[in-house]
Formats: sequence, C-alpha cells, structure tokens
Amino acid sequence: MSPDLSVLFLLLLLLLLRQTAMAVALQPGYYAETCPGAEAAVREAMKAALIREPRSVASVMRFQFHDCFVNGCDGSLLLDDTPTMVGEKEALSNINSLRSFEVIDEAKDALEKACPGVVSCADVIIMAARDAVALTGGPDWEVKLGRMDSLTASQEDSNNVMPSPRANASFLIDLFASYGLSVKDLVALSGSHSIGQARCFSIMFRLYNQSGTGRPDPAIDPGFLDELYKLCPQGVDQNVTGNLDSTPRVFDNQYFKDLVAGRGFLNSDQTLFTFPQTRAYVRRFSLDQDEFFRAFLEGMIKMGDLVSDQPGEIRRNCRVVNSRPVDGLSES
Repeated sequence: MSPDLSVLFLLLLLLLLRQTAMAVALQPGYYAETCPGAEAAVREAMKAALIREPRSVASVMRFQFHDCFVNGCDGSLLLDDTPTMVGEKEALSNINSLRSFEVIDEAKDALEKACPGVVSCADVIIMAARDAVALTGGPDWEVKLGRMDSLTASQEDSNNVMPSPRANASFLIDLFASYGLSVKDLVALSGSHSIGQARCFSIMFRLYNQSGTGRPDPAIDPGFLDELYKLCPQGVDQNVTGNLDSTPRVFDNQYFKDLVAGRGFLNSDQTLFTFPQTRAYVRRFSLDQDEFFRAFLEGMIKMGDLVSDQPGEIRRNCRVVNSRPVDGLSES
C-alpha cells in the first residue's frame, strides 16, 4: 500500500472509530458548540407537525418509549428493514400503531442542512418527545444529549420487550423495574396517554371477551362502555381510533381523572387504578397536576438515560445506517 493510501486508510479508520465510540456521558447542552441551533430546529419541526396534524406529536412522543426500552435509546426504532435485517417498525407493539416517522425525518433534514453529521437520530427522538409534551400544554425540561445511533435493529428484541395493550399492572411494574424505573415512574410515564389516540384493535377483547369471559371488562364505567360499543362495534374496521383521554390534544392530568372514573381506554391504563400498588399514584396525579408533571419529566429523564452498550454512529439519514467506506477499502 502506498504512503498516500496508508494515510487515507488511517484517516478513515479514525473516522470510523470516532463514529462507533459510545458517548462517554449524556449532558444538557451537548450540541451548544457543534450545533447550537439543534434544539430549536427540532422544536420548529414539531410545531409544524402539530399544526399539520395534531395527533402526530403524540405519536412522536411515544417513540422515546419504544426506542429506549429496546436495547437503550439508540434510534434503532427508526431503521427501515433491509434484505439482511428485520427492524422494529413492524414489531407486534409497533405495526399499524407507531406512525409519523416523517416528522423525525423533517427534523433530521433540517439538522443535516445546518450541521451535517453532528446530531444523532437517537437524540432527535429525545428532543422531539420533550417538545411534544411542552407544545401541548405539559412541562418543559432540559434534556441530556450525546447519544449515538445504532448500527442495527431487532424486531425480535422489540417483540420480547414491549408490552401489549392487554398488559396488567403487575406485569408493567416488573417490566419497568427491570429498567430501574419505579412504580411511581410507571404511573407517571403512563400519563403520556394524556394525548393521542389508540385503535379499536387494542380494546376489542376488553369490550367483548375480557379474560375469556365473553363479557366486557367490569372496570369500564357503564356510560363509557356504551360510547366504546358505538366506536368499536363487532365487525368494525379495527384501525378506527378513539381518544386515550377526554382531552386528547392537551397534555394534562385528565388521563388520571378518567382512570378514577373508569374511563381508561386501554386495559394497560385502567389496570393502574384497579391494581392496589399503583392506585394511590393515580389518585394523587388526578388531584395534583403539578405533581404529575414533576414525576413525568423525572421519569422521562430516567428513561432517556437507558443507553446502548453497542457500537454506534451519527446517521445522516435516520432510516438507514451510513455507508462504511473502510469496509470497501479493506476489501479492495
């Protein structure tokens, strides 16, 4: 190999190593020098999405949950399938459910124009989730940044981790505990369902065959049950959506008030009030919105600290991993 090629090879290798090294520590203001307008650019993309389709910001907020719980907050959720990789977008908890990936694309495009190759897609998810809450009336907070993007994704890992709408509080407590999240964190973070909608598919069993009884969930308020029967009659297109709480465009504590009243849309929501270990937090948050807001942002920050221990990079396009020039050079 000539000296020039050796220098080029070493430079490319150093670039690859820089890309695949994990961030040492997450911190607020991580892009203050390298991309000072990063957080503002993401918020502008979220504002545009909110105007265009209010439901979309709720969808984007949920990306943090579905990304961070599967091998850490690494943007793996955003990767499209390839001939050699089955990603997470069509995992059981995501298919026909997660949506609005184009909002992340728009934010990333703006960042690439301003600061190419600097801001990770994993960090875009964290910023966008925060903005979804703040722009709909919820708390605002300083996010810690500095994550890397994964080099792969795993539908199997997502299927093995993410809970279904049928999950009960006992299962959810154990799941959250496995990530170092408390019962209080679980209840507060479930308040993400203060905004957005869910499909009839997720509640048909509650309406017509709860626990194999052939009857509806007795925890559902009778008046609300009538509303749900009209929204989701047997034979309905199960992609029809219903509101997750009574104020689906406003991030507030109405979600908890609805649970107390037996008006939770999902089984995994209503179970938080029927289960003794979580009921007290539901009551507290239903009575004190500020306490809910404080607990929610604390939980979001803790969830955001779930980082991957795998090699990573800063993706140029959130849907695909970067091309790897060193591999091509080493094979020549």
